[in-house]
Amino acid sequence: MWAGGLPRACTSKVGARIINNKCMLFSCRLTFMQLDLNLLTALDALLEEGSVAGAADRLHVTAPAMSRSLGRIRKATGDQILVRTGRSMVPTTRALAMRAQVHTLVQQAHQLLSAQHELDLAALDRVFTVRWHDALTTACGTALITAVHRRAPGVRLRLSAEPGTDDAELRRGEVDLESSAGPPTLPDIRHRLVGSDRLVVAVRPGHPLTEGPLGIERYAAAEHLTVSRRGSLHDPIDDALATHGLERRVVAAGPTAAFALQLARDTDLVVTLPHAVTRAAREHLGLATLPLPFPLPEVPLYLLWHQRYDDDRAHTWLRETATDIVRALFAPPTVSNRPAGPAG
Repeated sequence: MWAGGLPRACTSKVGARIINNKCMLFSCRLTFMQLDLNLLTALDALLEEGSVAGAADRLHVTAPAMSRSLGRIRKATGDQILVRTGRSMVPTTRALAMRAQVHTLVQQAHQLLSAQHELDLAALDRVFTVRWHDALTTACGTALITAVHRRAPGVRLRLSAEPGTDDAELRRGEVDLESSAGPPTLPDIRHRLVGSDRLVVAVRPGHPLTEGPLGIERYAAAEHLTVSRRGSLHDPIDDALATHGLERRVVAAGPTAAFALQLARDTDLVVTLPHAVTRAAREHLGLATLPLPFPLPEVPLYLLWHQRYDDDRAHTWLRETATDIVRALFAPPTVSNRPAGPAG
């Protein structure tokens, strides 16, 4: 099948025109693999100008430098490219055949390597994967999808479940934007603090804890539910109680905030969660909200992305949009939207 590195069909006399066209295409592909961008740019100028002097003027180089480039191109292609006819130079048959393709390649390469143009959201066609904690997705997912679709209807969002603290997906480009309660440990992961959330206690309406002041002893004596993807029955609240010489009884661990809130509505279990990101869900379920009866630091909320997207205008627009939506969660609620109950 092969003869001298080229398809044997290239030497056939049967169907010469079709076979020659296929050979030319194959040969062009091999040629372009041997030429760097500078030589391709020089070749494009030579084919457009039809002379060494004209190509040199076009690229602002000397004529001897362009002549040396032509020599390298001839060596790489095995073709004269330009041949002298009287006082002028004309392209060879092969040069004519590859001229349009060379020009297209050069234009695409320069466009790829040049500074980015203005972002056209209406024409943007892209898929973004956003991996947020389930409570944040519940609180902000609808607003994010609505805002993105309104400005960039060609963009599709993939809201992914948060599997853990592994940042490998960010580094591999499988996740575009992630939420976290802490800054990243890897130097190539960027982060932005978008808010901090206080913890509150959620219980069903009529729960015994809603009757009278809630002290730390009453809180610890109740039966509790933790929220943990890994099923942990222990969290920082237990450490804080231990400093007061108290221990709570954790009956169950739920995988998501949504499940924990529903279980709190249907049982006497007590769940302690960040206030802002669960506000809408608590109101929807009609849960009573109580203040945590002992001080704990607020829970920070970060957005994370890989540094490869620092200069990506589409990604910049996405994370700015997400930042505005998430930060709105932490704005003081209006009087009409202020939830009833002690925690406000």
